[in-house]
Amino acid sequence: MGCLESKTEENSVRAQTKGGNGATQSTNMENLQSSTQWNPPPVVPQATAKSYEPKGPIYLALFDYDQRTSEDLAFRKGERLEIINNQDGDWWFARSLTTMKEGYIPSNYVAEDKSIKAEEWFFGAIKRAESEKLLRAAGEKGTFLVRESESKPGDYSLSIQDGDNVKHYRIRKLDEGGFFITRRAVFNTLKDLVQYYQNESDGLCVNLRQPCRALERPQIDLSHKTKDMWEISRDSITLIRKLGAGQFGEVYQGLWNNSTPVAVKTLKAGTMQPAAFLAEAQIMKKLRHPKLIQLYAVCTQGEPVYIITELMSKGSLLDYLQGEGRNLKLPQLIDMAAQVAAGMAYLELHNYIHRDLAARNILVGDNNICKVADFGLARLIVSDDYNATEGAKFPIKWTAPEAALFNRFSIKSDVWSFGILITELVTYGRIPYPGMSNAEVLQNLDKGYRMPCPANTPESLYQIMLDCWKRNPADRPTFEALQWRLEDFFVLDAGQYQHASDVL
Repeated sequence: MGCLESKTEENSVRAQTKGGNGATQSTNMENLQSSTQWNPPPVVPQATAKSYEPKGPIYLALFDYDQRTSEDLAFRKGERLEIINNQDGDWWFARSLTTMKEGYIPSNYVAEDKSIKAEEWFFGAIKRAESEKLLRAAGEKGTFLVRESESKPGDYSLSIQDGDNVKHYRIRKLDEGGFFITRRAVFNTLKDLVQYYQNESDGLCVNLRQPCRALERPQIDLSHKTKDMWEISRDSITLIRKLGAGQFGEVYQGLWNNSTPVAVKTLKAGTMQPAAFLAEAQIMKKLRHPKLIQLYAVCTQGEPVYIITELMSKGSLLDYLQGEGRNLKLPQLIDMAAQVAAGMAYLELHNYIHRDLAARNILVGDNNICKVADFGLARLIVSDDYNATEGAKFPIKWTAPEAALFNRFSIKSDVWSFGILITELVTYGRIPYPGMSNAEVLQNLDKGYRMPCPANTPESLYQIMLDCWKRNPADRPTFEALQWRLEDFFVLDAGQYQHASDVL
């Protein structure tokens, strides 16, 4: 939320509220970054905490963080932290001004104190559809957030939960400085504007009552030491309970370093060449997106190979649809499809192919958060059973014809698979092409057959599926296009911003 980028507004607020202090902090940060060698400073005695004067920039904790290693600094949301060293972009060394303890912190869990990014109601560059999802999940009238405008760079939008609806108001920025929804009420900062409308609605649908809460925390590595490590000690992993089993291994809930919950996928002996997998893991570990399962580390020394990832509470999308998710409604299902498309759009941007996109390889967390898992692993499987023409384990019914018949995998073959995944969503996990064998599927597809529209599925959603299943891969949509089509599936035409009721 507050950790998202908003450089223009941050600088504006700093200039108006901090004066020279903001410039001092910027200089301090530059000095921290320019240092080439650094050692932790001496610990400040607890007895001098009240009289201690920070020398480094002060940041505010946006989330709670529990210590994972002895070198970490635990903190609670709202604590003020002095940044001592920020040479590593992902992990900074900091001192809590509450406890006076020191240690490493994830940099995306904090924001500069008194900046716009430190405000609980500021969500940065999220999309309108995402803001509506967050506010509907909140369920309380008057819940609000401020976000950067999608259509008007430099402007902001105020989104408010109003009963069954979410209302949006354009916040405009004056060239000479200042913000307004209606010109008769202009404010120096966004914070001033929010405080005003918290006290009275003054033309809005309702006064601002409580900031919206983020459904997810930013992704972080296991620790500052594992950020650039792919291979970790098997002894650091404790397997707690088995979550499931697949064609090539088992999945466990585990603990890393007796502190951090993780998911552990164990691969059967001979499934992959460890050296090839380790090389691929180095690429996979650098792929970071909120809708991709984060790869933390691997254990390839000995058998079985361990793949260590973030843990998702609800398991695979397939199991979820067939169980707890049986009562999901169409808007929720389409939102889940949009989340998958967002993760795949990121892979598309980085020229990375999944090769096995299906509901079984999507993981679900709280609040129906969906993340793409196992991207790229299918390419490394060496089992004879995993063969398009012969193997019983090859997912023919999810695979594009050119990939199944000629091994021509591409991001466009992933798009085909995504169309199949949508059918899994709207049928709550039904196997595609019911009643057909793999051979019959390939024969019928070659003749132009496509699965009919599933029951109770809108024609416009079925058209998206058909677009994914076009014979010529080049004619299939991009994941970027699929993402915005699904995100805006229920959005009316443009011009949906509200105006204060008494403004002409």
